[in-house]
Amino acid sequence: MQFVWAFVIGGAICVIGQLMMDVGKMTPAHTMSALVVAGAVVDGIGWYEPLIKFAGAGATVPITSFGNALVHGALQELKLHGWIGIITGIFEVTSAGISAAIIFSFLAALVAKPRG
Repeated sequence: MQFVWAFVIGGAICVIGQLMMDVGKMTPAHTMSALVVAGAVVDGIGWYEPLIKFAGAGATVPITSFGNALVHGALQELKLHGWIGIITGIFEVTSAGISAAIIFSFLAALVAKPRG
């Protein structure tokens, strides 16, 4: 049943993003930004962790979890190190994902020919 809920919740997040582009006529960049902000807000009010416990990968794989990671890391480090922890916490939690995106984008640029 855990896989079903992961599929349903993850799919629902993706459907919301698709509706934002199709019905709301938002660009992919605006949609992605809105979903990251939505994930940050939901984590800020304390609802994202219960969603992760319920849906597992359905809540951690979509782009909303990046917003969750930003806020979660900032709040966690704020408690440990004070106000400077807000800045360091954002980078501490998300650095692996950001680094992977940079490295794989560079590798893809080496083998792909840009269209122009």
